[in-house]
Amino acid sequence: MEKFKEAFELAGRELRLETGELARQAGGAVKVSYGDTVVLATCCVSPGGNLPFFPLTVDYREKTYAAGKIPGGFFKREGKPQEKEVITSRLIDRPIRPLFPEGYKDEVQVFISVLSSDGINNSDIPAMIGGSCAVALSSAPMEDPIGAIRIGKIDGEFIVNPTFEQINDSEFDIIVAGKEGTITMIEGKAYETSEEDILKAINKAEEYVAQIVDLQNKIVEKAGKEKLVYEPAPIDDELAKKVRNKASAAITEIFKSAYSKQVRSSKLTELKDQIIEKLAEKDPETGESDSDISGQIKTIFGKLEKEILRKMVTEDKLRVDGRKPDELRPITCKAGYLPRTHGSAVFTKDETQSLGVITLGTTSDQQIMDELEGEYKKHFMVHYNFLPFCVGEVRRYFGPKRREIGHGLLAERALYPVLPDKEDFPYTIRLVSDILESNGSSSMATVCAGTLALLNGGIKMKAPVAGVGMGIIGDTILTDMLGDEDHAGDMDFKVAGTRKGVTAIQMDIKISGINREILREALQKAKDARLSTLEEIEKETPKAKDNLSPWAPQLNTLTIKKSKIGAVIGPGGKNINHIQDESDASVDIDDDGQQGTVTISTDSRESMDRAVKMVKGFTDEAEVGKIYEGTVQTVKNYGAFVEVLPGMDGLLHISELAPYHVAKVTDILNEGDTVKVKCTKIDDRGKISLSRVEAMTNEELEAEKKDR
Repeated sequence: MEKFKEAFELAGRELRLETGELARQAGGAVKVSYGDTVVLATCCVSPGGNLPFFPLTVDYREKTYAAGKIPGGFFKREGKPQEKEVITSRLIDRPIRPLFPEGYKDEVQVFISVLSSDGINNSDIPAMIGGSCAVALSSAPMEDPIGAIRIGKIDGEFIVNPTFEQINDSEFDIIVAGKEGTITMIEGKAYETSEEDILKAINKAEEYVAQIVDLQNKIVEKAGKEKLVYEPAPIDDELAKKVRNKASAAITEIFKSAYSKQVRSSKLTELKDQIIEKLAEKDPETGESDSDISGQIKTIFGKLEKEILRKMVTEDKLRVDGRKPDELRPITCKAGYLPRTHGSAVFTKDETQSLGVITLGTTSDQQIMDELEGEYKKHFMVHYNFLPFCVGEVRRYFGPKRREIGHGLLAERALYPVLPDKEDFPYTIRLVSDILESNGSSSMATVCAGTLALLNGGIKMKAPVAGVGMGIIGDTILTDMLGDEDHAGDMDFKVAGTRKGVTAIQMDIKISGINREILREALQKAKDARLSTLEEIEKETPKAKDNLSPWAPQLNTLTIKKSKIGAVIGPGGKNINHIQDESDASVDIDDDGQQGTVTISTDSRESMDRAVKMVKGFTDEAEVGKIYEGTVQTVKNYGAFVEVLPGMDGLLHISELAPYHVAKVTDILNEGDTVKVKCTKIDDRGKISLSRVEAMTNEELEAEKKDR
């Protein structure tokens, strides 16, 4: 098979696409290189699917060999996808899924493997480009390729595809994907960035997106397969007319009645079943409706629902729950909802409800993230659970799926910038959001419940954070979008932030383009809604605690010299185990390369004081002029060696034992005795000189002379 290659320079590094050498039996395959980061993306199509949804599967996987690492654990091979792999799979899926024809049901699998990681360039952008190009090279009927770019901002300058090192210093980290001439997806985190800067970042990204799409088109033109011709299942025009005549007025009436979600859904289902009963021919033997006609009626009915809802919103400016386009649903906040947790809150927005609960832990509770770019620890985690009963369903719950992991990370990004600095608040924080009701924007409800729970837990946030889900149908912007509106809409986006600016944004556009002025207006309306939500949250913040929950562990951190770490640990962990056994506290030691950090956690102040004293005993250094309670270790003719600090002895010369002549050291002291001494000198070699006489008060000196 002939090999093809296309490349151009992108932000000072070569972006290179190659096909025809690897994975040649796949429907489409491309190797994407950016710097020394290399991914292989493939796409395979299995025709003839008959599922009630489009079965597109996107899997992004990181091979540890890409970074010269062997996986941890017993089996020494890659296991289930890690958090970054799940999130990147979603990043690839979201912008390409809307590009397939409506009703297309063939099974499509996109698989991306990271083959090489240079530790400089993040592999997610090459993976997004590779996933798009692999589909474009295959026979799958996707419209056009999509491009993807990361934008940051350092010292007022926009940075294209910032490196790992640069992103740590960036004001925001925003990923933008799109087709030529339009943006289809935005995902990002920020440090209270203005909406204006978000728009500028999007504009900056657009020109690069177009170049990346052009690069893919060049290689597809040379090596792309002929596309499958997809024709939607035929719909009987006469049947469609009958369904419209029977259902249009009834659907409109249901939508305009401002029913609750479940009542509305129940009435629509009942109406659909009635129409199937009337219009679908029945099998004379089984009495069941003709499945083909029933299927067509369901399709027609679904399209009719969408059409009527869109018309009602765009022409009548009326929503299915009776609100105006820019109106928020009623909000209820309750902080301190649970008695024994470290912090809790319930945030309810009409039919969307999140129970947020925080748990405080120690440094040993941090999550270790072992990724290609290196290992690091997370001290803040948000875990989002979408429970079946929240939408009135009965189904088995197998734990979090990709959507739940993605929503949790979105809330985590929103809240992280306003947490207290780790140096000031060394706790590990876990926030769990259990979604108890859902009718749109449950991820943003998680942000709001999370803010209340954190404040209720006594955590001094830099500012409260709120989030809101927005939508666009036609040219109408919808504030606080519902699930039905999302299904029928052209764009949905979620914006979270403080009064000062945006901390997280997620946007998916389902049509070919959005007018920039509408987008600008939508961001402004999202800000207005966010500020209104913050007002409701702030009404409940007087219930925030000044102190941590009595059920939370007490934590104290001590900074020690790196050279003292070994002294605290001791041979075989002898010293640290002794501290923990004697004080009943937990002691963790971190080495950041420059110094050591000792974190002590316990349930009582007495235990904490004892542990701190013992740690300081191993790390403190003797000071001239300071008085110590020491233990006699060894007695010599010329004096005694006294341990003033753990592992640190000083010489108490015989002449310094008493305010008179002493013939024998043992006349005053013996091994094991406790004695009060003063450090009088530390020489260049670190040898310590002690005096018992100088540690005595005048009264003690006089008393000793009399007792002689």
